[in-house]
Amino acid sequence: MKKNVALFCFGIMLLWGACVKSNTGCTPQDPSVEKPAMIAFCASNGITYTEHSSGILYQVVNPGTGTVPTLTSRIFITYTGKRMDGSIFDSQSTPASVGWPLNELIEGWQIGIPLIKKGGTIKMVIPSALAYGCNGKGPIAANSPLYFEVTLVDVQ
Repeated sequence: MKKNVALFCFGIMLLWGACVKSNTGCTPQDPSVEKPAMIAFCASNGITYTEHSSGILYQVVNPGTGTVPTLTSRIFITYTGKRMDGSIFDSQSTPASVGWPLNELIEGWQIGIPLIKKGGTIKMVIPSALAYGCNGKGPIAANSPLYFEVTLVDVQ
């Protein structure tokens, strides 16, 4: 029960982080500053990455064969999220029953998840500016690049 509450709270945090842009006077970190740590994470975790023009480092593990999500899609996913030290800050092993509107999630997911199709899996190392930026959220510190492994279970 505690895990379900924690997953629900993190999901709300994902939605809140994508919807609310707080102006606290901080400046988002340039992805090039975080790139060495992101590359080191990939190297130490066996991720053979491609660099997206946004600064995301990603590896398509399985491209999938179904529908490609768009920003207006509702996605049903399983995922694990880690900090650059490798510690897991969140995971979801079964998709949320109502899914997530992709356009309401963090920008890094809006860019990375459409690189796969339904049934696909992607590993993404996302610069902080495309996640929770210079403000951070909950268990995520300010200016923290994040790692996610996401499986796109379904797309509507």
